[in-house]
Amino acid sequence: MVERDHIEQSKAIHRRTGRTFYYATRLLPGRVREATYVLYAFFRVADEVVDDADGVPPGEQRQRLESLREQALGRADPDGPVLEAFQSIKERHDIADEDIEVFIDAMLTDIEKRRYGTYAELESYMNGSAAAVGRMMTAVMDPEDPEAALSHATALGEAFQLTNFVRDVREDVIERDRIYLPQSTLEAEGVSDERIERFEMDENVAHAVKTELTRAESLYREGVAGIKYLPRDCQLPVLLAAVLYAEHHRLIRNCEYDVLNNEPELGTARKLWLVVRVRWHWQWTTDPEAVFDRVSAVPDRTDRRTERHGERLPTR
Repeated sequence: MVERDHIEQSKAIHRRTGRTFYYATRLLPGRVREATYVLYAFFRVADEVVDDADGVPPGEQRQRLESLREQALGRADPDGPVLEAFQSIKERHDIADEDIEVFIDAMLTDIEKRRYGTYAELESYMNGSAAAVGRMMTAVMDPEDPEAALSHATALGEAFQLTNFVRDVREDVIERDRIYLPQSTLEAEGVSDERIERFEMDENVAHAVKTELTRAESLYREGVAGIKYLPRDCQLPVLLAAVLYAEHHRLIRNCEYDVLNNEPELGTARKLWLVVRVRWHWQWTTDPEAVFDRVSAVPDRTDRRTERHGERLPTR
């Protein structure tokens, strides 16, 4: 049984550090919402070991993460309310050990790895840092056909993560000396790491950013296509999360892909407007793909076909 105080502490962490996802989480049914607070708090506790590690030696970071692994897997007594609550949630929802393992492995990767040579290499990292998160969330939602839902949950988790990587290029360089844009994408456009580190924006950088946004948008489509496999009372919140994350693409396009000198962030008013729009369209059709096409910043298939022929559709 998860103590109410543990839920509240987890919720506070989620509200403080996951402001975009928190909006969607509030629409989840209670049986899923409280477990989500706990999951997100656990993810943040692990992430902060490497992201807020000023002055902490790599060896000590590894020790902390390995300790978190043992606690999360139930092989050690929990140290604090978040881990105590996570152990209960893991047991109740039968969260796979493998997903916990690959998540912690991804956090260990962040201790020293600063660059990713290819998208395949980045995707391997995201399997732990993002896709495993999507799979754990799916376990908590408990769909009737988990196998049908899981591949889509993996894609949607990767889409969220890739959007974050593109949005946060400047922050990742300044605060962590990391560049998550694949080296192969940068090299194809003639962009060096040094140019990124000096925040020198030009057309080539814009093309590289656009390449990764397009890749993320394909993942959004794959992920949203699987929302129909989730329990009915979970579909709208997951759809809303997809719309909110993808809205960063509009902001990035509006600043002409200059994520080196801008840090695109959704304001509260825009988030609330999107919540209203998604819920309004959901009243008329409970087809997640149709609502996503109508509301999200991801161009629909007709838009993409038209743009390939050099035309632009009128704005909806």
